[in-house]
Amino acid sequence: MRFISGPRQSGKTTIARNFLDSQNLGKLYFNWDLREIKDKYKIEPYFFETALYDSKKGKKLPWICLDEIHKMPKWKNILKDYFDKFENYCRFIITGSARLDWFRKSGDSLAGRYFLFKLFPLSLSEAAGKPIKLTTKEEKAVEFIEKRISTVNYEQNTMDQLLSYSGFPEPFLKARDNFHLRWQNDMVDHLIREDIRDLTRIFEIENVATLIQLIPERVGSLLSLNALKEDVGVSYTAIKNAISAMQLTYVIFLVPPYSQRIARSIKKEKKCYFYDWSRCADSDKRFENYVALELKIMLELWNDNGIADFELFYVRTKDGKETDFLITKNNIPWCFFEAKLKDDPIASHHYKHSGILNNIPVVQITHENNILKKRDYLFYRVSASRFFS
Repeated sequence: MRFISGPRQSGKTTIARNFLDSQNLGKLYFNWDLREIKDKYKIEPYFFETALYDSKKGKKLPWICLDEIHKMPKWKNILKDYFDKFENYCRFIITGSARLDWFRKSGDSLAGRYFLFKLFPLSLSEAAGKPIKLTTKEEKAVEFIEKRISTVNYEQNTMDQLLSYSGFPEPFLKARDNFHLRWQNDMVDHLIREDIRDLTRIFEIENVATLIQLIPERVGSLLSLNALKEDVGVSYTAIKNAISAMQLTYVIFLVPPYSQRIARSIKKEKKCYFYDWSRCADSDKRFENYVALELKIMLELWNDNGIADFELFYVRTKDGKETDFLITKNNIPWCFFEAKLKDDPIASHHYKHSGILNNIPVVQITHENNILKKRDYLFYRVSASRFFS
């Protein structure tokens, strides 16, 4: 089975239905949100069996999509039964909201029967219709960087559209301010009413809505739960639970500090970023958030492809010297990234951080267009519109 999880309205259902249609298997899509499907299941648990057998052609196994099945009681037992009975007759696509990702962790009844994939908002290369670029198990960071910048291609207009309207398909494609604002407000309402209320034991769910309004101004800074506690006027535990709920429902993601071999480094506080970077009104914070998600999407794709174990960190010393992002590969520092709205010379502390971690390369990503500069074979200044396209 293939589980597809990710932020609400990132396109999970659309991509599954389009795939089935491309295989002439549209009738094997079943939305368990619909009363019709639930009623069919109650009458006959294997209600799709005839359509499944009629769709089989030759030796190729057909795909069947069970959308939102995790909303059914004991859904994992249902899936286990389906898989064990029809394993030799079809392949399963299971799509759903963040709850699918969360509930799968609460037991092992499906262990060994599925792979989980995450579908994120659009990256620049996807929005521009470009092929996805993977690294390899043996590729060094410098080789990857050189491959990324080898093509003279700047997608500045597409990137600016992403920055303005987010990477969520609907607001990005419509590209209208009034629709974008309405979409953001509706998204918060649905998250609170459906995902967070059902997924967690948080009783004061309006605290989550308050945090969604407060956190954008803290993007890129160390996230202090104590400071948020004072601002919201609730307990530390309430804030901690709300932050966890926002992570589970793909509202935010946290980037931890990297402290190994970095003297006087920050070791506990994490930085917070939104999956919808357009919630940040400040241009610098919005661009840093955008770069953070581009890197996260890139690493998750590599991890899903089994290339290596990639993770995203930041480095900050107690005197405030920070490099925005550090990528590790199999727990070994691999490459630094710094986000800059304007193209400036690379600050000296980035050189220092690179030297401490065995001279790994530093890539300074800028919003400015038509930028590509190299220093000492390890230090790059490049436009985001070129690097991420």
